[in-house]
This record gives sequence, C-alpha cells and structure tokens, in this order.
Amino acid sequence: MAKILIARLGALGDILHALPAVTAIRAALPDATLGWLIEERWTELLTARGPKPDPDSLSLQKPVVNFIHTVDTKGWRQRAMRPATLGEMYGARRRVAKIHYDLVIDFQGAVKSAVLARWSGARTIAGFGQPRESAARFFYSDKYPRVGEHVIEQNHALAALAVKNYLEGRELKLIAPALPCDPVADEWAAEEIAHRGIAAFALLNPGAGWGGKQWPPESYGAVAKALARHNLRSLVNAAPGEEELARKVIEASDGQASELRCSIGELIALTRRARIFIGGDTGPLHLAAALDIPVVAIYGPTDPARTGPFSPRAITLRHPQSQTTFSHNREADSGLLQITADEVTYAARHLLGEAHD
Repeated sequence: MAKILIARLGALGDILHALPAVTAIRAALPDATLGWLIEERWTELLTARGPKPDPDSLSLQKPVVNFIHTVDTKGWRQRAMRPATLGEMYGARRRVAKIHYDLVIDFQGAVKSAVLARWSGARTIAGFGQPRESAARFFYSDKYPRVGEHVIEQNHALAALAVKNYLEGRELKLIAPALPCDPVADEWAAEEIAHRGIAAFALLNPGAGWGGKQWPPESYGAVAKALARHNLRSLVNAAPGEEELARKVIEASDGQASELRCSIGELIALTRRARIFIGGDTGPLHLAAALDIPVVAIYGPTDPARTGPFSPRAITLRHPQSQTTFSHNREADSGLLQITADEVTYAARHLLGEAHD
C-alpha cells in the first residue's frame, strides 16, 4: 500500500489548514502508511503526550498518521556550527528515509520544507506550482495549481491531485480534521474548570501574531463583561509573551475574565469544552473552528475568504476600511479598530442562540 509523507512543519493554524486534507487521505486510504514532518512543538496536534503506540496502529490518541518525524529547524540554524547539530540532522534524515516513502506532499511551499521532503528519498515530491517561496518548486517532481479560494480548499485540491493514482477513480472527500484525544489533558481540563467554579465559559484569544491583526485588549475586556451578564465567564488564552496582553483584558473585564496558560494538548481539551471562541486570525481560532466550536472571528488586514474560520458555526467581522496586506505591521489595522465590542457581543449572542434586545 502507499507510503505518503506530509511536509507541513508549522505553525498551529497552518497545520490545522493542512489536517483536513490529510484526514481525507486517511479516510480514503485506510491501509496507507502516513508520516508527517513537523516541528517538535506542534506534535500534540497529531498525537497525545505520553508513550507512543505502535506506528502501525491508529487510535483516538493518534488518529491520522502512523509516523511523526520531528525536526528542529530553528535550533539547527542557531547551532549550525556545533558537531552535535549535524548528528541530529543526520538522525532525523535517516529516520525519514528508512520508511521508503513513495510520495511526499509539501503543503508548506518553503525551501526548508521542500529540502526536508527530499530527505525522504521518495521519487515523487508534490507541491504547488506557485509555492510561498518560489525556489521551493525546483525541488518538486509534480507541480499543481492552486484550486479554491480558502487555503483549506487549496490544500485539499493539492492532496486530491497528488494521490489521484492511489484512489482508483474514487473521490477524495473534504471532511473534518481528526485531532487527538489526550486522556491526561482531558482530566486537566475538567479539573481546571471545576477549580475555577465555572459551568460555562467563552474562550478569548487577544494575541494575534503581529500587531496589525490585534483587536484592542480593552475591547475584549468589554466583551467579557457583557457575556458575564448572561452567566458566561471568559478565559483568556495567553501564549508565551502575551501575559501583559492578557492582564489588560482581565483588568478591562472588571474581574469577569481570568488568564489561561496551557499546552497545545490542554488547549485542545479545553477548547472542546468552550461554549464559544472569540479572537482574530490566529491558530487557536482555527483550532476552535476545526473542533466545531462557535467562533466570532475579528479580522483586519488578512482576508477571511482565504484564512477565515472554515466552519458553518462562525461569524466573521471585518470592517470595509480594512485592506488585505501581507505586511506585518505593528500598529493595529485602522478598519479593525472600527469593530466595536457591542458588535462582537451581538455576534456571540447570536451564535449562542440568545435573543437580542
């Protein structure tokens, strides 16, 4: 049966945008051997923590791929002159090559992902004809056009074309991504909610990767206050380095929100329990959408048609003044600042099925 390797090293949202396509491959080719090249920090999107089960078996803890090949590209660059680094790279390459993959699909479209794809020794390396970094295409044996508007649709179309010869005329159906269930993380989430004494909660994510996408923390705080009037407390997800941002949200909420810090696996478990998610174009938003949690998406300089929440249970707010740009500006987008806390609260209440008065 086919042996297929996925190259999508990071980050959170980008992996989640590739996961529906890979889940579809697993559903269509249940006996295939699937591997994934990924940065170590994101592995909990593919497998639960703890002892790893037999690669030949799949489970709720590891539902999609047989082999997870971890890399540390940032660390390797930082330690490039150390002899141990070459040993780490050689070991990673050897572990990939020994599987003897038939096909690699590079969803990332970067030179580093294309080079790592070549490590596999596979005869067929598939990628977009116009990848994110144009030089990556020189590493591909098979190049395909981008089909579809949303990046999830584009990734699915790439996968369908790349595995066409293995499908024997069958269609590769676009299905919901399968994320791991971690019993330890589930227990932590249940205990965390009980400890905080909250029966129902909204998950707020004020971080946005770069300033242009960041809705003001004071506005998130105002939303938390409004939701509290309807017996819905707010948890503020704070990634490393976002502690000050979370503090501002909590201060503006008059104590109706509290900070949350957790691992990727714990975030998955907690998001599954959330009544609603509110945030900008970030990985946690796409996680909530993948888990079919209602989402209020607050967009500015990025195009929701391409990277919006891929879910029917989502409301995306974007002011006409916002213009799509790939420039990572530090200052918040002017159109984003026109979106009010009342608008976000109204959207949240609509998704929660409450009457608006």
